[in-house]
Amino acid sequence: MIAALATELGPWSWWIVGLIFLGLEIVVPGVFLLWIGLAAMVVGAISFLLWGADLWSWQTQMLVFAVLAVALALVGRRISRSNADTDQPMLNRRIEGLVGRTATLEEPIREGKGWIRLDDTTWIVQGPDMPVGARVRITTAQAGCLTVEPAA
Repeated sequence: MIAALATELGPWSWWIVGLIFLGLEIVVPGVFLLWIGLAAMVVGAISFLLWGADLWSWQTQMLVFAVLAVALALVGRRISRSNADTDQPMLNRRIEGLVGRTATLEEPIREGKGWIRLDDTTWIVQGPDMPVGARVRITTAQAGCLTVEPAA
């Protein structure tokens, strides 16, 4: 049934497959199906030129599609990695971006634990015992707990 439909549609079958993959890209997370869909559409474009040629059998079409899909997926992977550089490297790593900032203790540090307020969030801090109102500098941040030292 599928083979008969592909034969009847001719080169358009590759375009339909490509559009199906592009549609699935919208539903499925990630950017992988985009490259497979583009590979199918490229094979469809080539099919318009070579349809009916003895060389352009279904086996050749599948081989070209497989090679293009792998090649475009690798190119797409490289493109997405090169766009990963940003002027705000801590944008999605909020707690790591707090290191180096200073704050005032909201609660005293007693027995190694206390609280500070940064922006709109209250954070648990650990460090040497200090009174309320002392200025502290954040030295490390892990798992929602900040390590502080007295600010200079």
